[in-house]
Amino acid sequence: METFTKQETYIREFDPHDYFDTYYSPKAGALSGEWLKFALTNLHEAFSQGGVKGKNLIDIGAGPAIYQLLTACEVFETIITSDFLEQNRTELQKWLKNEQGALDWMEIVKFVCNLEGNSESWEKKEEKLRRTVKLVLKCDVLKRNPFEPLILQPADCIISCLCLEAPCQDVVSYCTVLKNLKDLLKPGGHILIQSALNSTFYFVGEKRFSSLKLTKEDLKKVFEEAGYEIEKIIVAPREDMSRMDISDYDSYYYVHARKPLTA
Repeated sequence: METFTKQETYIREFDPHDYFDTYYSPKAGALSGEWLKFALTNLHEAFSQGGVKGKNLIDIGAGPAIYQLLTACEVFETIITSDFLEQNRTELQKWLKNEQGALDWMEIVKFVCNLEGNSESWEKKEEKLRRTVKLVLKCDVLKRNPFEPLILQPADCIISCLCLEAPCQDVVSYCTVLKNLKDLLKPGGHILIQSALNSTFYFVGEKRFSSLKLTKEDLKKVFEEAGYEIEKIIVAPREDMSRMDISDYDSYYYVHARKPLTA
């Protein structure tokens, strides 16, 4: 068994429908409770009260998911979402085109609408997100330019949820990835990263994948070493330990940082 999951293994074995069923299916998904409340509340506060807004936003390593963009589409004119895997990009396109068989994010869309005080307009929320997402691109964060050969316009904001611990084998490579992402931001631009701490593995269906074990102490260090100005770090303990066989993380984290104006 691989000690660290290779890109080739992801290409061969990662199933986006199994991922959705394992983590996001209503009520049964392992992340459908605590994680979604944590992540979506943080994003809602950043994009509403926190003043994070602008012309363009880049979403890094979306997997097949769209939930992380539901509030962003209210305050950004253009969204580019991305993932390394073709099968995930295919699922994103199916949802964006409202095709039959697309993953059903309706319950999560409704949750975000309730956060925003628009509990009756979830269909309009989906329509708005579909209009705002302009591109679904291949992204490899281990490359100096994650979108090569494309050169993207610098963004006002970058977000990433539950991504960077998968391709990064150690804290040094995580820091290097943050430096790569910084080049995609305008001076003064925001980066919002959310994920799980102290995780070494996660399952997608019956397939086991590795995860970088990142600690709370690592977070401040890597963002500072990558040259960001940290606005906020939030760590929340995992309360439901009943699904430790699926993933062994013990807490969630949210980092809001900025690229310095002089960078």
